[in-house]
Formats: sequence, C-alpha cells, structure tokens
Amino acid sequence: MRKLLIVALMSILSLGGLSAAFAEAYGKQKVVYHINYADEKELTGAMRNIQNHINAVGKENLDLRVVMHGPGVTLLKLAQTKPDMADKVANLKRQGIHFNVCANTLKGKKLNYKTDLYDVGEKDIVPSGVAEIAHLQSQGYSYVKP
Repeated sequence: MRKLLIVALMSILSLGGLSAAFAEAYGKQKVVYHINYADEKELTGAMRNIQNHINAVGKENLDLRVVMHGPGVTLLKLAQTKPDMADKVANLKRQGIHFNVCANTLKGKKLNYKTDLYDVGEKDIVPSGVAEIAHLQSQGYSYVKP
C-alpha cells in the first residue's frame, strides 16, 4: 500500500513538472476566442477549452480575449441566471481573461449590459465584435473558434 502511495505521489509531482515544461515551451501567447453561438453545451465546452489553454500555457504567459457578438452574448446571459456558468466566467476573469461584448449586438437585441449580462462594464463593450476580432488579429492575436 505504501509503495502504491509513493508511486502515485511521484506521478502527480512529475505531471506538475511536465505542465511547467509545456508552458515554457509554448512561450507567450496572444489569443482571441470568437463566440457567436448560443448552444449551452458548446458555450460550456468553450469555457473548458479556455481553462485548458490557461493550464497548458500558464496565465502569466497568456493574453486571451473572448469576443462575443450575435447569439454569443448568450454566454453572459446564462451566467446572469445560472450560478455554474457565472462561476466559470468569474474563475476565468480571475485568471486574467477579458470578455468583450459587441455594442451592435446589445443595441440590436435591446439588451442592457448592466441588468441582462453577467459582470459587464463599459470597458468590456466594443463597438463591433467582428471589427474587434480583426483589430486583435492585426495586433498579433491568434484566432480561435472553439
């Protein structure tokens, strides 16, 4: 039993070192995640992808922006009413992830960012989601569509 415990502990420690080695190998990254769909399972999967990205690269090596427009704002509408989704968003924000919302979408869908969306402030709103994505790409951000 003791031998099994030692082997398990060594495996866990070696994986920690492996994660650090991977993060070092990836270097610094600038990434924009494009969210323009409303399916809750897909949105949950995107949140998982982002966390996996952080785990692999390290939050100190990552400048990651999530840009939502059209049906993609459903992510923050769900987070407004579902504690599990709110926890996911809050956890990612604590790790330095930025969530940006399209002003055109807010206007078109007649949404009030203060009451209809989870934890959105003026600084989180961009004039156009697609223009923001193009701008970030011109600034060296890699595009990801989870």
